[in-house]
Parts: sequence; structure tokens; C-alpha cells
Amino acid sequence: MDEDGAVSGSPRPMLAQRRGEPLQRLLFGGVYGTVLASALAAALDHDSGPADPGYDALWILVGAVSSAAAHGYAHAIAHRMPGEKQVTARTVRSVLTEWPLVAAVVPTLATLLGAHAGWWDEESGIDVALVINTAALFGWGLLAARVAGQAWPGACRVGAVDVLLGLCIVAVNVLSH
Repeated sequence: MDEDGAVSGSPRPMLAQRRGEPLQRLLFGGVYGTVLASALAAALDHDSGPADPGYDALWILVGAVSSAAAHGYAHAIAHRMPGEKQVTARTVRSVLTEWPLVAAVVPTLATLLGAHAGWWDEESGIDVALVINTAALFGWGLLAARVAGQAWPGACRVGAVDVLLGLCIVAVNVLSH
């Protein structure tokens, strides 16, 4: 441990406090967006019509953008002060800071658009997206724990717990076929 109480070789706990809310939104958006994309991809794989991965990609993007907008708007309204002016500008900024949630769906969009282009079938694209997203969940958990000052073993445990979210979606997808 160093003089600030951080584990040697780890980011200082104060890093999270200095970066504050933007870092929290990045981590929240990454995990939430990844889980959202995985769940939607798995669900859209079971629609009753012919396979249309382009349609599925569009709805995943719509789901992510609308979730980001709703979260940003709710956050802005929850922190509104009585009599505050310029609420609209602050609300727009709050919504725009939710970009990590939308960015987290990009791997899923890429695999579905690859299927739409004929590189593979929709089911294979979704399987690849679920594997990528499960690995990404480990990364998000690891990053969050390291930024919070946890040592590598603890950070890996946090990443492993995040992986369980992805594995639950994979299991439900497999069981529902």
C-alpha cells in the first residue's frame, strides 16, 4: 500500500472521486448497455418471422438510445434544484453523457450487421455477440474494481460476478431454443 492507501500498482481510490460522475456513468453505461444488447439479441432471435438481423440490429440500437435518453433525463430531473433555470441545456448534457450505454451495444450491432451482410447466419451472429458481451462484462467489472482501488484478485472476482450476468442470458437463450 502507498501513502494514500491504494494497493501498490492499482489506480488510487481517489481517482474515482476525482473523475466523479462521468466515470460512474461510463462504468454503468458499459455494463448496462452490454447486458441490454445481449438480452435484446437473444430475445429478437426468437421472433416468429424469417431471420432479419438488420431489423434486430435496428431495434437493439433503438433500445439502447431510448434507454440512454430515459436514464439521462431521469438523472437530470432527479438532480433538478427548485427554481433552476436552463434545465433544458442541463438535461440535454445529461442525456448526452449516457453515450457509453449506446457505445456498449456496438459489438452486438456489428455481429448482427455482419449477419445482415451475409457473412454468417443470424443465430451465429447472436452467439458471437453473446460471447463477446460476456467477455466485455468481465472487462467492465475488472475496470470498475481496479478504479475503485481493488487489487487484481478482488478485481477478477468482481469481473467474474459480472460474467454471471452474461452467462444467465446465454443459458436462457440456450434453454429457450
